[in-house]
Amino acid sequence: MDADDEDGFDIADTPEKRALKARLIELREEHRELDSAIGALQEKSSGDALQLARLKKRKLVLKDQIQWIEDRLTPDIIA
Repeated sequence: MDADDEDGFDIADTPEKRALKARLIELREEHRELDSAIGALQEKSSGDALQLARLKKRKLVLKDQIQWIEDRLTPDIIA
């Protein structure tokens, strides 16, 4: 049996690694929610351009944070 559960948590993980994985889940969820909000705002013919720009900027920031955490969690493999 594998030590990982369906959320990707491993009982052998360090507290820092568990915290990063938990934060990654939160960021991905917020990213999905922003994607939905942006889509809904774009469907409106009278969508607020400033609000849309702010949401897109926040989504890009989240993407950068997600990538940073994924890089920290992925072990370096030297070929």
